[in-house]
Amino acid sequence: MNVEKIFENFPLLSSNNLQFKKIEESHLNMLFAIYDNEKVFEFCGIIPKHNIQTVQKMIGHFERDFTKRSRVKWGIFLKDQPDTLVGIIEAMDFNQKVNMVTIGYYLAEDYWNKGIATESVQSIIKFLFDEADINRIQAEVMPMNDASKKVLLKSGFIKEGLLRQASFWSGKGIIDLEIYSILQEDYSNL
Repeated sequence: MNVEKIFENFPLLSSNNLQFKKIEESHLNMLFAIYDNEKVFEFCGIIPKHNIQTVQKMIGHFERDFTKRSRVKWGIFLKDQPDTLVGIIEAMDFNQKVNMVTIGYYLAEDYWNKGIATESVQSIIKFLFDEADINRIQAEVMPMNDASKKVLLKSGFIKEGLLRQASFWSGKGIIDLEIYSILQEDYSNL
């Protein structure tokens, strides 16, 4: 795992239609619109935030987590509207012993079913495999989250199984999680 490639400078990435960059104070209203929507977090371990000051503080937390080298939270922006925040994708739980990372993502409701999540996941796994030399990328998905499972399968992930009552998610309690992963060798063979 090339930690320096991930954390030395905030990694700015792009794909055909999207840019992945740091979320700034100027994006507060769009970030709040995402966090204020109950539907966005129906299948996430995140409690919606209905107070704009709380969301404003979170921007500082994103920076703190990056500085501590524990998490990278990219804002997902449209290339043709570079100041339009449409979602977030993150890499977290870096495990250097087994060269593994977990990813998560969520989009503003207006941008669902447009291929943005799939393009985002494929862009981040390309960076993590090609630039950061990660061996395993995994994602945890609530069993009822069919949309997220489709994104992962389209991106080359394999469903490994169901972890029964294995996690506590804020606002959800103890839940089952399906585990999906893609290995460097799987990615090389795509």
